[in-house]
Order: sequence, then C-alpha cells, then structure tokens
Amino acid sequence: MTEPTHADGGSRGPLGRSPGPGSAPERALAAVLGELRAVDGALYAAVAATSTPTLDRALRRLSRAADHSKISLGIAAALALGGARARRAALVGVGAVAVASASTNLLGKRLVHRARPDREAARVTVDRYVPMPASASFPSGHTAAAVAFATAVGVVLPEAAVPLGALAGAVGYSRVHTGVHYPGDVAAGAVLGIASAAAALAAAASARVRQPNAFTAW
Repeated sequence: MTEPTHADGGSRGPLGRSPGPGSAPERALAAVLGELRAVDGALYAAVAATSTPTLDRALRRLSRAADHSKISLGIAAALALGGARARRAALVGVGAVAVASASTNLLGKRLVHRARPDREAARVTVDRYVPMPASASFPSGHTAAAVAFATAVGVVLPEAAVPLGALAGAVGYSRVHTGVHYPGDVAAGAVLGIASAAAALAAAASARVRQPNAFTAW
C-alpha cells in the first residue's frame, strides 16, 4: 500500500511537499525518500492483511489504554509510593513524557504534515479499530511518550528497563496494528522518545547538582 496521491497528480513526500526539479543530490534524496515511503506503506499493508483475531482485541485495548499516557502515568503513580530511587524514577519518567508530548505535538506534527493511513483502503479489520486521531500521522505521539518513559525510568531503575521497554514496544506496534500509524511514524516516535528521555535525565541531573538538598527525598 502506498500513500494517496493528490489533486495535482504528484505524490507528496514525507514532509508534505511535492518533489520538484532540482539538483542531482536533491533528486537522489527524493528518490530515496520515495522508496522508503513505499517500504513503509508495504509494511503497513502487510500488517493489515495478516489475520490475528486473538491479538486484535488485546492490542486495541492496549492502544486505547495508552491514550494521554495513562499507562505510563499509572506506573509513575505506583513508583511514587516506593523508595527514594523509585520516586526519582517516577519524577524523571513523567518529565520525559512531558518533553516527548510537547516535542511531538508542538514541533513534529506541525513540521511534518503526513496524512493518516487509509484503513478502509488497506482493509484493516474493524475489530482492530480505535478512533482515528485528527492530528498529523508523523511522528507517533503514543510511541514517543511510552519510549520516553521507559527509557528515563530504565536509567534510574535498571531492573524496570526490560519490562517497560517491552511495554513501550507493544504500544508502538499497537498503533500500526490498529491502523492509525505507519511503521515509519512509530520508528520516528521511538527516536524522539529516546531524545526526550535524555533531555529529561539531563535536566534532572543538572537540577540535583544546583540544588542537592531539594532532591534529598527523591
């Protein structure tokens, strides 16, 4: 499956602009991006065409549960009831989610106006359906927030890194499985999530250096 063409007859690139004539490097870049879009669409179509009735309900519920980072915030609340290190992990995890959400919605989606996939054309079974967001498709905000939380908490609590990483991966895949994102959106969201976690961890470390007494309880 490929993304839909537009009224001008040209297929838009990932940045929402139609590639025009230009230098050889620009044409080569446009060709590479076009081929990556084709691979992205083919992977989306393959997932849509694979019958997984046992997984459909679970992944649909997981995708809905991850709306507004409810899963991550719930885990953070549980961690906040633990010891000092767990509370510190919860704090930095929530900070990472905030950075990821702001970066996704205020920057990523506004800069890259990628249309959402056409679930009906791809014949995604209705058993997988979750509400189709009105925002741009690139990058995946659910994935960015889940990966940011898992990465940040995993650095402070290494024993939580694997289960939270697996959960974040499942959230990301659920967005493709339910038909609301291309795999490329999820991959970009994961990269953004890691960067957001790094920013939150750096900010927390800097704050602890400047005001060590304020973080004694954490």
